[in-house]
Parts: sequence; structure tokens; C-alpha cells
Amino acid sequence: MAVIILAILVIIAYFLYYHFTKHNDYWNKRNVVGPKPTFFFGNVKDAVLRRKPFGHIFKDIYDMYPEEKVVGMFVMRSPELLVRDLDVIKNILIKDFDIFVSRGFEFKNTGFGANLFHCNADTWRLLRSRFSPLFTPGKLKNMMYLLSECGDKFVEYVARVTQLNLEQEVHDMTRKYTQAAIAACAFGVDIDSYNQEQETFHKVHSKMFIMTLNRDLELMYPGIMVKIGGSLISAETITFFIDLVKGVTAQRNGKPTNRNDFMDLILKMREQKHVSELMRDNNVTETSLELTDEVIAAQAFSFYAGGYETSAATMGFFLYQLALNPEIQEEVVVEIKEVLKKHNGEMNLETVMDLSYMGQVFDETLRMYPIISDLKRKSNRTYTIPGTNVTIEKNQLIKIPTLGIHYDERIYPNPEKFDPERFSSENEAARHPCAYLPFGLGPRYCIGIRFAQIQIRMCMAKLLSQFRVEPSKNTPRQLQYEPRRVVLYPIGGIPINFIKRH
Repeated sequence: MAVIILAILVIIAYFLYYHFTKHNDYWNKRNVVGPKPTFFFGNVKDAVLRRKPFGHIFKDIYDMYPEEKVVGMFVMRSPELLVRDLDVIKNILIKDFDIFVSRGFEFKNTGFGANLFHCNADTWRLLRSRFSPLFTPGKLKNMMYLLSECGDKFVEYVARVTQLNLEQEVHDMTRKYTQAAIAACAFGVDIDSYNQEQETFHKVHSKMFIMTLNRDLELMYPGIMVKIGGSLISAETITFFIDLVKGVTAQRNGKPTNRNDFMDLILKMREQKHVSELMRDNNVTETSLELTDEVIAAQAFSFYAGGYETSAATMGFFLYQLALNPEIQEEVVVEIKEVLKKHNGEMNLETVMDLSYMGQVFDETLRMYPIISDLKRKSNRTYTIPGTNVTIEKNQLIKIPTLGIHYDERIYPNPEKFDPERFSSENEAARHPCAYLPFGLGPRYCIGIRFAQIQIRMCMAKLLSQFRVEPSKNTPRQLQYEPRRVVLYPIGGIPINFIKRH
């Protein structure tokens, strides 16, 4: 019996080893260089074991092959192509976008899977055309008074808590502002995010950005979530957004109002029961989507997730670098005073967009801390990588290492230095358009980029007019990042001092 059991274990071990190593020569056969994969983990062992964020793993691989246009690697047992060359990236994201329209991270084509982040190409085209009008200058202008009110409440909160302790963890603070801002602008909901009773609200949202076993399974077997009907989003999060949408819908009696916000757009679509349009390729095939409660909640999730955590994290890093660089902070403050004077003290859309140097600081913050530190695409047909002899197959996954590009010394000399002058109009014009990718690029870039810019500028202008930020005794000079989170987040947070200006 012992011999039989041992034989069975040996056979199982052999088949497991074969299963997880049978693709290890995939890139060698195609003459694509890359690091040697390990058993089970491929080239991302430290990320899977939650020792290091995925984006930093891809940056390491990017740095290992400075002369290569593309590098073959393995995300667990899945062969993926890491693209280093900016011209190739331009082809993938813009010129040949129709081949790489998929982000390659779907989990189902209906219900909550039909959100703007994860939906398939056809659903994305359908939804994108409906939601783009939300971010026109006219719509953003209508949101300014809401953002201004949220900014005022945030500054009042900072004044209150710093009476007890000058040192505050910056990301916890900025989350309170972005939570209130996106709730007000998108859903017409007034959230008292500074009240301890809202802690359960925050806890639900923080779980949206934690790596899960389902995500690991999708990395190991790309496309498996679609096949098994699994989800990358927790049941608790899904329930929260379904309830949120139902609550706002009830408040508005199921009818659009004159707010012209996200929920009004959703309610107008809801009256149609489904949305559809003809495919661009042949003008015959119709794509349609039934607007169930779960599909509507999925869109709410997309907008909330995109405007909440990512903006809060960016604001945290923004203030961290201003604390470390007082001369840059002073230049930002001087500009705020001059621009406000120019606009008669009114904090409107024109005022906020006139803060050009603050815009440079914002861009440099996202260069150093791209919240989503890599982009993913999937080919829908065979494709030859421009300028190479490498031909990839249909459904090949492509990785664009944003963090690696942003820290490439040949693109950004002395990349560890925080230097907003990198984003002066002259320097930007001289740089390759794909050298800066915090919001993606091409048709599938972040739809909320304008909202993020004005949301952050509004709050920073109000805060820095009344407070100065400085390093505290606990402010780290070198950040370590949380490997369990999908977005870039510092381990332990970033404590800094908020000093009232006189």
C-alpha cells in the first residue's frame, strides 16, 4: 500500500510539474529574450507571494533588457510580452488599437462584469460613447460648486484635527475628500466622510483594491473567470453598489433630474431598458446590453472606483513631495494667489485650469507614482511587432510597464528627483507621446482624466492657501509599497505635518 501511495504521489507531482512548466520554452521558440521562469510562479514569484507589487516586478524586467524592444516573460504559467519600445507601444495603444482593444482582464460579459474597467471590447465601445458626455467642459463646470463645497469641508476638517495633532496620515485624509466629492458629483449623495459613523462605508471601498485569489487564478489561467462565471469583485462590494444605485433611483423617483450627473445619465439609459449600436466593422452586427440593476451598479462601481482611491492616492503623493520640497510648494502657493487674484477670487473651472504650474506638479507626481503601474492589452488576431521579427498569436497578452518607462534614465534623467519642470510645455513637446502613461493612451485611456485633474486641483488650491505641509519626525524618505493592493499604495501610509498659515 505504501508503494502504491508513493507511486501515485510521484505521478501527481510529475503531472503538476509538467503542467506548470510545459510552456517554459514558449519565448525561446520564438527567439524572444527574457528571464528564465521558475516553477509555478513564472517571473512574478515575489508578487504572487505578496512580497512586492506587480508593477515593480515588471519594472525590474524592463531594466534588465535596456536594448530590447520586447521581452518575453511569464506571469505564473501564462506567457506575456513586455513591450519596452515607445514606438511599438504607440502602435499598440493608438495606431493598431482595434487589434488591442481588450484589456485582457475580463471576468464575465454580463452583470457586474460589464463595467468600464473589465468589460469586453464590444461592451466597452457601447458604454464609452454613452458616458463620454459626462466629462465635457460644460458638465465639469456644473460640478465646480460641489467640488468647492467638498474642498471647504476638507479644509475645515484639517483645521479641526490638526488642533490636536499636527501630524496626520495623508492618504487617510485625502480619501475623505475624494469619497465626498465623487459621491456628490456622480450620485448626488451628501456623505459626511469626516464622521466616524462612515467608517463602514470606507471599509467596503478599501476592499475593492485588494488582490484576491480569483485575481491570481485569472493571472494563472487568463480567461478562466469568463468560463466559470467568477468575479474579480467581492460580493460585498457588488451588493453595496446595487443598494447605492437603488437608493439614489428611489430618491429621484426613477426619473432624471436637472443635475445632469452620472445618475441622471444612468436613469435616462434605464428608461430604454437596453442600449445598442451597430458594429463599426460591417454596420450589420448589432451589439446590445440589457440594463439590469447589476449592470447599472457596475457602472457606478467604475466611476466611484476611478474617482475615489486613485485620486486620493495621487493627492497623498502630491502633498508628500511638496512637504519634501518646500521651494516647489512655495511656487505652487504663489501661483494660487496670483491666479485667484486674476479671477477675482472665484474658484471656478477657468481658475482651476489656469493653475499651470500646479498641473506640472500633478504630472510629475504621477510620473513618480503612477497609481496603475502597468497597462495590459490582448491581441484579437495574429500580429507582427513593428520593427522586429516577432509575431504574436491571437489572444496574446501584452504588458506595458508604465513604472519602468517613467523611471527610464534615458527618458527622464535623474528619475528619482522630483522635478515639475519635466512637464513644461517645451519639455513635453520634445518627449515621445508614449513616455508618460498614468492614464493610458489612445481610445481606451482613462475616461475620467479631466475630472481627476479638476478634483485634485480644487482641493489642493483650497488646502495650500491655508496650510503648509512639512515632513514630520515619522515621514519616510524612502517609500515601500503594499504588495496586496491593486493600486500603488505606501506601506504604513505617509505621516506629514499640516501647519496653519498666518
